[in-house]
Amino acid sequence: MELEVRHLRVLCAIADTGSLHRAARELGLAQPSLSAQLRRIEHLLGAPLFVRSRTGCRPTPLGHAVLSRARPLVTEFAAIVAETRAAAARAAAGPRLRIGATASRAIPGWMRRLRTSAPGSEPTLQMDVSANSLLRMVAAGRLDLAFVHEVEGSALRVPPGLCLRVLLQREPQFVTLAADHPAAAHREVRLTDLAGERWMVDSTVDGEWDALCRVLRAAGLEPDMLHGDYLTAYSLAAIGEVVTISQPTAHPRPDLVTRPLRGDPIGVRLLLAARTERELDGAYRALEEAYWEAARQAPVYQQWLNDRRPARKAATTAEEAAPARGPDPAREADPAREAGPAQGGPVSRVGPVKGDGPARATGPEAVPAGPAAVGARAGSGALGGQGFPHRLGGGGRVVVRGDARDQDDVALDVP
Repeated sequence: MELEVRHLRVLCAIADTGSLHRAARELGLAQPSLSAQLRRIEHLLGAPLFVRSRTGCRPTPLGHAVLSRARPLVTEFAAIVAETRAAAARAAAGPRLRIGATASRAIPGWMRRLRTSAPGSEPTLQMDVSANSLLRMVAAGRLDLAFVHEVEGSALRVPPGLCLRVLLQREPQFVTLAADHPAAAHREVRLTDLAGERWMVDSTVDGEWDALCRVLRAAGLEPDMLHGDYLTAYSLAAIGEVVTISQPTAHPRPDLVTRPLRGDPIGVRLLLAARTERELDGAYRALEEAYWEAARQAPVYQQWLNDRRPARKAATTAEEAAPARGPDPAREADPAREAGPAQGGPVSRVGPVKGDGPARATGPEAVPAGPAAVGARAGSGALGGQGFPHRLGGGGRVVVRGDARDQDDVALDVP
């Protein structure tokens, strides 16, 4: 037996996921088969590469050394395959834009705008509940773009080499329940209003099940949850059997109501991913317009946005009434802050990425004001937001849309 790239990929997957079970699921293998592969690899190299325990697997010192050499090789080999496949697909099919997405009301408007703006390039769409799966498909060259959401508290595993652009720093998630539910009469719902209710959540959506468990326990409630797709969840919610999480852009139905949760305890970050910034530039504006078109068609979301305007206006008035201060060096050093909408692409500078290290935006986030940070807290950092870390869980490059220092300014600007 000789060591091959597929063996290195196995080692990286085990290290990244922290367990043989999760690594096997990610690689599409049975766990016994993966365990046998790992034993053969360790036998070939002459020493254990991982310490197994009841809580998972962690690399040994030798394992760390092997992984440090394996990751660049796996990344380079994947890039060769992805670029070759992409070139072959383009040559065979002609101009085509391959798009992947998790569920969103913005998708129809986005596809319509892309067809209008580039009539010679036919967009195709692949839907998937797993954001991590879509990101891997972009990295492998099977998709050109992916519009995904990252659930708060569950960082996405971003393959090395991807570029990410933040469409929305924090989108609040609402609750959907029967129109005759007692809590439906409230403008916003407290989690304690739903004590004793059974929730239906799609556990195949990356991070959503865990996020709901966390917020219910934080509210002092023991989670009572069922797995089910959201079409089933809405049908059962309509007859009062369950309640469920929903996007704020969800379309109204006569037998259901969608309400904000008080305090907005659950949020997601909306991201557009591609292999190059040029690909992001070509699709981002159409997606942004489509999202806010969907938001305008959701009355409850519109009300949620409008309810947050007065607080910002009051803060602005107080700032204007305060004694004049000297010039702001940061603002003077950052002239693009006042430049309005971007012309031709992002102006954030992006730091280098090595392997699976943290993805960080560096330099001043001198980008146009716009609806890029709904619900984000001012001063939370370039990628912070409420509850989001300043990095994503992988090696992608992050391009921030919206200035973190003025997130309240951009949070409520609905086009």
